[in-house]
Amino acid sequence: MRLLRENPDGVEVSIYASNVDPSAVALSACDVAGIEPRHVSNEEYAQFALEFCRAHRIDVLIPPRRLDALAGRIADFAAIGTAVMCSPLSAVTALTSKVLTYEIAGAAGIPVPPWREVTTADEFHTAVDELSLTGETLCIKPSGEYSAFGFRILDDRPLTMANLRVAPRPVASVEAVAGAMRRAAAEGEPALPLLVMPFLEGPEISIDCLSAPGGELLVGIPRAKQGRFRILLDDPAAVAIARDMVEHFELAYLTNVQLRYRAGQPVLLEANPRPSAGLFHTEFADMNLPWAAVRLLVQGDSGLREPPRLGARLAVAEAVMEVTAGLDRPVPSGLRRSVDLVAG
Repeated sequence: MRLLRENPDGVEVSIYASNVDPSAVALSACDVAGIEPRHVSNEEYAQFALEFCRAHRIDVLIPPRRLDALAGRIADFAAIGTAVMCSPLSAVTALTSKVLTYEIAGAAGIPVPPWREVTTADEFHTAVDELSLTGETLCIKPSGEYSAFGFRILDDRPLTMANLRVAPRPVASVEAVAGAMRRAAAEGEPALPLLVMPFLEGPEISIDCLSAPGGELLVGIPRAKQGRFRILLDDPAAVAIARDMVEHFELAYLTNVQLRYRAGQPVLLEANPRPSAGLFHTEFADMNLPWAAVRLLVQGDSGLREPPRLGARLAVAEAVMEVTAGLDRPVPSGLRRSVDLVAG
C-alpha cells in the first residue's frame, strides 16, 4: 500500500480493502475497509465485488484472490467505470491447477520437474517407487492453489536427537501420507489430489513479473530466498523461463513465477496469475512495480524507463506496530479515489 501512496507521479491515492476476516491487518492499513462474504460461489463473489466497486466508485481493482470469479467479468466492471488488473480467465484457470500448469508448460518446452498426480494410497506408493529411482528426496503438495499449506518432505528416517537441535522441517513418512489417504477414502472424505515430485534443496527463486496484456514481459526481477535474506539476482536463465511462461499463458500486469535449480538447470515450480506477497522487496531494485502496473492498466504505459538494479542483498526483519480495526475510518479529505485492493 505504501508504494501506491508514495508513487513517483505524485498522484494522491485512496485505498479500499476488503477481507472475510474483520481483524485482518490489511484492513487497518487502508483508508476504507469492507467485509467480504465467506464461502460463496464465484457468481456471488463477483456480484459482491461489482456492488462494492459501484458503491465506492472504484477506479482500479487489484484482486489478489478469487481471480477465477473476476477474470471473466472484466467488461461488467468496465461498464461501471472500474478497470480490473487481471490476466485472462484461461490463464487463471490453467495456473490454479498445477497439473494443468505442468502439462501445458511441459508441452511448450518449458522445463518442469518430474511429477505424478495421485488421489489414492496405491497411486501414491506407485509414484514414490517410480520417482525414487533417481535417488532424490521426494515431496508432496496439493495440486491446487496455495499448495504451500500442504507441502511435506517425504522422510522415513526415525527422529534423532540431532533433529531436535535444529529448526523443524515439514516432513511426513510415506506410510503416514498413505495412511491418511486410506482413512479419508474409508470415511468418504473427498480425495485431495496430491503431486509427488523431487524435493529440490536449493534456494527458491521467485520472479516478480510486470507484463503488458497479451504476454509481453516488461520486467522480471528474480529474488532468491535464503533464510532471513533475499537476494535480487541477475539470473538470465530464470528470467527466460519467466518470460516464456508470461508469453505462453498471455499473463498481464503483476504475476509471479517460482523456480528452483535441479541438476544445475532451473525448472518451474509454479506460476501465479497474481502479485506475490513479497512484491514489495522489488522496491530495492529501484522499481515501484505496483504503481507501474496501475499506470499500465489505466494509461497503457508503465512509466518504467530504466532496467532494475540487481544484486542487492536484503535482510528480512520483524516489525511491531499497533493496529486499529479500520472498519469505520473515513477517507481522509483531499485524497482522490484510485485503487481498491481486495484480499479475498
